[in-house]
Amino acid sequence: MSESHTYASVILPLAVPKQYSYKVPEEMIPHMQFGIRVEVPLRNKLYSAIVVEISNIAPLNYKARDLISIIDKHPIITKTQLEFWYWLSSYYCCSIGEVMNVALPAGLKLNSETKLILNQDFQFDVHDLNDQEYLLTEALEIQHELSIGEAKDILNRKSIYPIIRSLLDLGAITVREELVQRFKPKLESYINLTPYYNEDKNRLIEALEKTKRSDPQTRAILAYQKLAKEYPWVDKKSIYDLAEINSSHIAALVKKEIFEEQKFEVSRIVADKMELSPIPSLSVEQQNAVLQIQLAFNEQKHVLLHGVTGSGKTRVYIELIKNALAQGKQSLFLLPEIALATQIVKRIVQVFGDQVGVFHSKINANERVELWKAALAGKKIILGARSSVFLPFSDLGLIIVDEEHDPSYKQNDPAPRYNGRDASVYLAGLTGAHVIMGTATPAIESYSNTLNDKYKLIEMHERYGNVALPEIQLVDLKYQYKTNRIKDHFSSDLIEAIEQALAKKEQVLIFQNRRGYVPTISCPVCAWNSECMNCDVTLTKHMHFQEMRCHYCNYRTKIPKTCPACGNDHLIEKGVGTEKIEDVIQELFEGVQVGRLDFDTAKTKNQYEQILSDFEHQKIQILVGTQMITKGLDFDNIAVVGILNADLLLQFPDFRAHERTFQLLTQVAGRAGRRQKQGKVIIQTFQPDHPVILDIVDNNYHRLFERELIERKQFVYPPFYRMIRLTLKHKNARTVAEAAQVMAHELKKHLGKRIIGPSEPGIGRIRNQYLQTITIKMERNLQKIVEIKKMVLQLRSELRNANGLKSVRVNIDVDPQ
Repeated sequence: MSESHTYASVILPLAVPKQYSYKVPEEMIPHMQFGIRVEVPLRNKLYSAIVVEISNIAPLNYKARDLISIIDKHPIITKTQLEFWYWLSSYYCCSIGEVMNVALPAGLKLNSETKLILNQDFQFDVHDLNDQEYLLTEALEIQHELSIGEAKDILNRKSIYPIIRSLLDLGAITVREELVQRFKPKLESYINLTPYYNEDKNRLIEALEKTKRSDPQTRAILAYQKLAKEYPWVDKKSIYDLAEINSSHIAALVKKEIFEEQKFEVSRIVADKMELSPIPSLSVEQQNAVLQIQLAFNEQKHVLLHGVTGSGKTRVYIELIKNALAQGKQSLFLLPEIALATQIVKRIVQVFGDQVGVFHSKINANERVELWKAALAGKKIILGARSSVFLPFSDLGLIIVDEEHDPSYKQNDPAPRYNGRDASVYLAGLTGAHVIMGTATPAIESYSNTLNDKYKLIEMHERYGNVALPEIQLVDLKYQYKTNRIKDHFSSDLIEAIEQALAKKEQVLIFQNRRGYVPTISCPVCAWNSECMNCDVTLTKHMHFQEMRCHYCNYRTKIPKTCPACGNDHLIEKGVGTEKIEDVIQELFEGVQVGRLDFDTAKTKNQYEQILSDFEHQKIQILVGTQMITKGLDFDNIAVVGILNADLLLQFPDFRAHERTFQLLTQVAGRAGRRQKQGKVIIQTFQPDHPVILDIVDNNYHRLFERELIERKQFVYPPFYRMIRLTLKHKNARTVAEAAQVMAHELKKHLGKRIIGPSEPGIGRIRNQYLQTITIKMERNLQKIVEIKKMVLQLRSELRNANGLKSVRVNIDVDPQ
């Protein structure tokens, strides 16, 4: 009779095609449970994997290796969450390990290549650490950085993950990923009485006796007493403000051993100590919207809230969150780009205070882990970008998807290439939560779902406070150029409107969806163009950096003074970017304060917030920007919005070009006149009679929708058909072309006309990888779609084993945007 063993089936954060099973040592069996991390070996490396199943059945095709150690005492994921991961893996054609890799915060993923770094702000008592922990922190003080392998050698232990977990929990160490994100944790100094005075508050009389010759020190003690009624640790700044003292007085009290000082890492939002603000009452239209939404929720239907810009959708969201809180439920508030939605985040925090957690890519690894644990523990409100759908909610009741049309909800790389909006709908089905998707410009697919009764449509037609929608004026650029009315890309009408706004101390937004100074420079003699050496694109001129830059691979070179090919010293600039527009405005409107909001000026959250703050306080009169200015800006004093060239968007080679143009320009236009006065929008275009431009002028989404439906049905596009786009990549153009032909040939044998391609995309080489694309169009038949996905995965697997084509990479993008 064979001996019985216990086996744990685990998920590894790797793109492996299956789950692995490991034998559980006898002493670990009592502690083994679903959802905990364990340390396992694979291919001569160590990884932290998640246990998803425990059984007595040994794997059939291989001998199970021993599990090395248990990292967690309690599960870090839920069974509902795992079910969600499996769906993402199946729907988006990727491995469960790839889903885990994207879902888990970096602080919860450890492998033998992870670097450990000592937290320089960590203060500890030697007695708080065991011998192994102390030895590791000592080594980090000397060497600054250690790999997992180096740490194992120092401690002379086979397994060190429990020690790393303990030090991470204490805040003594961090992992390399935190440094890569360049995010500096915010630390604040807090003051407490030393143990001697804490043990007996009557001893404070002794303390006051020690400070009787220093009035500031006495005030500091009295201020501390007043502030410490609820919690013994008081932030130093509050004592400064109340006692009207400075750091030297606190230092003196620390030296006298009356005070002790310690630094704590604080959330930036909590640290701002925003006072809870009263919320405005609901308008009649908002009240009706809330009532209709609740009725739809009672019918177990998800809601598409279509409200014009400035209609007060955020106020409706707040009311729904309050209702969810009253039921003891958690709420997830998704925003397309959280770092670009500062005003909305601030508003939600001002209403709900410390019940709110903010989860996005700009917070560090430790903060992500804390928010992960907070969600699991029942944190009531989470604001976040698309990755927030991966958090382990314990009792999710409401999901809000703001600006549901935004392409930022779609992940491009790495796999899973999921859509946060669509994933949230499936997550709601698993958790029993309700979903509301809000926008002024719905995605065609979302709006069509209201026609087939999948979503309930609720509309808000009026701006809050009955403020009129902006007046939209079209300027015909053909006529303007023909009659010499254009001055450096600005029409006479736009110049006049800006001058009138500035005269009234009003502000202006200028939209140009290209950053840099000019998109490229060329030689008129030999036709040379400045091109990237790694990508098939031209280099963009950036005057501020005095460089030519590639916006795909970040290749950089100095701005040439002469043509590198023929020596001609008169190079021509083609096109215009935000940086040049900023210079032009300063020349046209002397003395005006100009700001620029694009990726170059707002790479960090602090830079972005500073620009918005300057605009809010009217230190900036004219703000030039890319599509960043469309996201979440809500200011009182914007009188004019200028769109320099609407045609750039219309000409983009994509079946969604008209839809995206309408969405983007309507959102830009919506920034004007959002309070008591009507704003003005001037759209410069060579095609003033274009149907999409007229739809924008009339704010007629329904006309656009009806026309798009006819065209998409005729040409076999969503929402009538589903799509998968395969992108093949390789460093050799012939190899990737051959692989694409092989794959397309096999697909066409089974799917015929459903296959488009292979073809080279508009940009055929990026980062020295040549590209080929194959598009699959599928009927909305679930069984057929599943069959096609299986076929695609099988063909990709076969391609990896084909001679000469093994190194070709195939990316599968389901529902490409």
